[in-house]
Amino acid sequence: MNNEPKGSRYNSSESGFIKADIVISINGRDAGKQFLVIGTDDGYSLIADGKGRRYEKPKRKKNKHLKFEDRSTGSIAEKLAEGSKITNNEIRRFLAEYNAEKNSEGGMQNAKR
Repeated sequence: MNNEPKGSRYNSSESGFIKADIVISINGRDAGKQFLVIGTDDGYSLIADGKGRRYEKPKRKKNKHLKFEDRSTGSIAEKLAEGSKITNNEIRRFLAEYNAEKNSEGGMQNAKR
């Protein structure tokens, strides 16, 4: 059962996502894959990973089929907020760096136990 309060950022069916959110697909053939939200549209998010789903042709996916993972900060978030174009390489690099950082933090927590 979901322990998060109703309407939290983790209950995607109750709240929408914003540009630069990092999400995980929970339904469809792309289930389990990580994406960056590059746009929103009434109950839907436009997502891309820079590889299978490119910036030029993002996937339009219902918010209830996405799980919030984190809010991105830095240059990619600024570019999306400004409406500047980002490259697929920037998206791939950003997601790879995010995962490397997340894994190194997780490894440090496990090592302390």
